[in-house]
Amino acid sequence: MIPWEKIDTTRIPGTDGELRLMRRGKEFSIMLGSNELMNSRLSGSEAALATLAAKKIEKLASPHMLIGGLGMGFTLRAALAVLGSKAKIVVSELVPAVVAWARGPMAEIFGDSLNDPRVTIREADVTEIIRSHRSKFDAILLDVDNGPEGLTRKANDALYSGAGLSASRTALRPGGVLAVWSSGPNPAFAKRLRSAGFDVNEVNLRATGKGRGVRHIIWIATKS
Repeated sequence: MIPWEKIDTTRIPGTDGELRLMRRGKEFSIMLGSNELMNSRLSGSEAALATLAAKKIEKLASPHMLIGGLGMGFTLRAALAVLGSKAKIVVSELVPAVVAWARGPMAEIFGDSLNDPRVTIREADVTEIIRSHRSKFDAILLDVDNGPEGLTRKANDALYSGAGLSASRTALRPGGVLAVWSSGPNPAFAKRLRSAGFDVNEVNLRATGKGRGVRHIIWIATKS
């Protein structure tokens, strides 16, 4: 078997945590300690985050979408594939090195997605983007940390708190959708979504999107 090779490391802003970009042949992995945060072979649930949200806004001629977390670009590429030419997609990525990896070692995976005229990359905390806008987005997609029960950064908890969900609701246009990826179920979070004024649908699906692999959760929350 081909051994894993460490390509680069980077600190997560505001923490002592270190991300490692690993490669084995054409396979990539981003690690935090012993935890694998993402793998280039497991894209199904991250792509579904975009396609499920886009289905909710498919009647809009010029949808405006915010994606929190670039990762390996699965969500971005899925969104580009289903949204029309007049869509606008803002991708917020807190860790600058992740953007550099996308343009460097993982460029083949990303293809032309980062240069698509519909896309704007912001090296910023998605929480700040959400809090600084009112009725701006038709969809907000969050694949930040490990979901509501985070691993990488304590400050991410605020994004999934009652106040954070209220801020997301404010940043959405009427009928807008908040889509949230999680590595596992979280009944308390689903309850907070409803308390924040969302109609909630919880989707349980496989990481691979092909009927196998670990199960992930996506909440599709519509501004009611």
